[in-house]
Amino acid sequence: MDLKTSVNEAMQIRFRELFGDRFQLNVPLARYTSARVGGPAEMFVTIKSATELGTAVELAYAQRIPYFIFGGGSNILVADRGLAGLVILNKAREVTFRHTGSSVVCTAESGMNLSSLARQCINKGLGGLEWAIGVPGTVGGAVVGNSGAHGGDMNGSLLAISVWEPGKGACIYSSEDLNYGYRDSVLKQEQGTSLPRRVVLTAEIELTPEPVETLMARADGFTAHRRQSQPAGATMGSMFKNPENYYAGYLIDSAGLKGYRVGGARISEKHANFFINEGGATAEDVRRLIAEAWNTVREQFGIEMQLEVELVGDWEFED
Repeated sequence: MDLKTSVNEAMQIRFRELFGDRFQLNVPLARYTSARVGGPAEMFVTIKSATELGTAVELAYAQRIPYFIFGGGSNILVADRGLAGLVILNKAREVTFRHTGSSVVCTAESGMNLSSLARQCINKGLGGLEWAIGVPGTVGGAVVGNSGAHGGDMNGSLLAISVWEPGKGACIYSSEDLNYGYRDSVLKQEQGTSLPRRVVLTAEIELTPEPVETLMARADGFTAHRRQSQPAGATMGSMFKNPENYYAGYLIDSAGLKGYRVGGARISEKHANFFINEGGATAEDVRRLIAEAWNTVREQFGIEMQLEVELVGDWEFED
């Protein structure tokens, strides 16, 4: 038995002690992604609180086991070969509110669904997250990627976050510490590197009291616009970031790629920055669509688009 095998077995025993049957091996990940594609996780655990999230990632880090946090499964493309190490499904969803004079601070655990949180705030007469109605993913993912829509984003209302940091444990970051940009943050910039990632545990969001009817009307308008402009079905959300002074969907459309298909994956005819799994698509089908869109836009317009979606897992030997 080699050292790696011994470490993995010891870690599996410890995780089973802590999490019982919420810890599993070789779990297919397609069911946990919004595009319904992707291979298996070598190890998989479901956590139900921010405390459990910190414990799981701390144990993996201590044993030098790669870890990856799954939230709503949007904005990621998992390789057909799957993911080595530990996948942590984040179902930490506790939400609390406290009044601070003229505003209210909402503290949400990072596994809370962002759209559901926005609806909960609206029902309480608290404004600031209406833009997030219908936006897929979790609070943690929104913090990392500075999610936004309809002129709003996380940077507009985030006060601070609690973060698990490798070698340090739980730390507090202010919104300024995240160095937010368009769909970007210091946490987002860790994607694609070999460094152990920091993990969002909770987020504090500042909200402003407003009449429920006003908030509902605003949210309903955003929902109607989303339904009119974006396709339904199994997608990852927006595939590319909008280049400066352009819309990615417009560029892909102008390149003649609306409706372009590879295997079971197709570029939406309703919005060309959405790639749809029409049934039976593989992650490699989607990756080839990405490559086709990126290369064609670059050749025709001289613009190199940046992915908003992260490719994760073992892509090394795929053609």
